[in-house]
Amino acid sequence: MSEADSRARHVAIIMDGNGRWAKRRHLPRAMGHRQGVEAVRRLVRSLEGTGIECLTLYAFSSENWKRSEDEVDDLMDLMRKFIKSDLPEFIANDVKLHILGDWRALAPDIVAMLEDALEKTSGGSRTIAVALNYGGQAEIVHAARAAAAQGEITQESIEANLFSAGLPPLDLLIRTSGEVRLSNFLLWQAAYAEMLFVDTLWPDFTPEHLQQALDDFTNRERRFGGR
Repeated sequence: MSEADSRARHVAIIMDGNGRWAKRRHLPRAMGHRQGVEAVRRLVRSLEGTGIECLTLYAFSSENWKRSEDEVDDLMDLMRKFIKSDLPEFIANDVKLHILGDWRALAPDIVAMLEDALEKTSGGSRTIAVALNYGGQAEIVHAARAAAAQGEITQESIEANLFSAGLPPLDLLIRTSGEVRLSNFLLWQAAYAEMLFVDTLWPDFTPEHLQQALDDFTNRERRFGGR
């Protein structure tokens, strides 16, 4: 296997543990989410030199609407602030934004902000993909329906209609906080991805943790069903 083949081009992260991070410190859950945003910033700023072409982050699932209204409102406000404050940095660092999920069902002002960000970063050479109002099962249903409307349903036609169409194949999926499940995230894309579950809570996840995960990935033998 060549060095290029052993490198993780596309890494996805289930960013879990914000609430527990806050609870352990006797802080409101909102503080955990804010520190989680800081962890995102650290990681995005550290990508150069890692070989990662696309980093996909599970930011808000379609099931997260079940949380309290106050918590959802806080998450939406954090999203607004992040887009506004970090868009110039994305542009300056040649980062392209990609959105997965039914993001157009979000509040109209957030949709407008995302549309603007997508347009302004469209020429970026490295991608940050963010899953918003996302569910893996719903994504597969959406893709299958689109494929059927276009003609024959095949593996290729479904993949062409996934929210991740155009992104590199998923190589490595990481989940923080010690939970060992996919939580309806990238179910199709993760078919042959390597997986890594770490105990670190998301706000404490650092570029060093990511590098350790990448080092672990290079030592794995990927067989894709073969021997």
